Amino acid sequence: MMQQNHTNGRLTDRERTPARLIALRVLFTLFAAGTVAGAGHLSYPVCMLVLLGAAILGDAVNYEIGRHVGPSIFSRETRFLNKEHLLKAHAFYERHGGKAIILARFIPIVRTFAPFVAGIALMSPVKFLSFNITGAILWVVGLVSAGYFLGNIPIVKNNFSVVIYGIIIVSVLPVVIEFIRAKIKK
Repeated sequence: MMQQNHTNGRLTDRERTPARLIALRVLFTLFAAGTVAGAGHLSYPVCMLVLLGAAILGDAVNYEIGRHVGPSIFSRETRFLNKEHLLKAHAFYERHGGKAIILARFIPIVRTFAPFVAGIALMSPVKFLSFNITGAILWVVGLVSAGYFLGNIPIVKNNFSVVIYGIIIVSVLPVVIEFIRAKIKK
């Protein structure tokens, strides 16, 4: 017998925890890779190239899946998926797509959906690629380099989890600032 969820359709903390851990794991992995490279156990240039390649290819594949799957999904009219939503998403990505793709890299969970939605919204492949590469460079180089240069400082080493939470807070700040600006303009 299936257990009922008594949270009115919202996720419970228990249900959200795996998603939070996955989101934290990526930031932790990049910073930790830099820390390991800084300790001399990993080649910094090789680490950087492999992670940059993975970041760029990962988002490119996600974008292509959205680009190929999107039209067939929106060919059927449903309450939640209609052509008007697709046109709005397309207009959004034409105006703000670059900023969205770059900033999404730094925001757990959002980074998973932004390239897919950009593909569904038929964002220009050339624009997407340039912003994908820019975002990957800022994200990977920033976090790996932070780990490389800061990870072996005793206070950072002894408070590693606090540093990771700090990175997450700083990563989300641009979105919070943008949200506040939008609320002030209204």
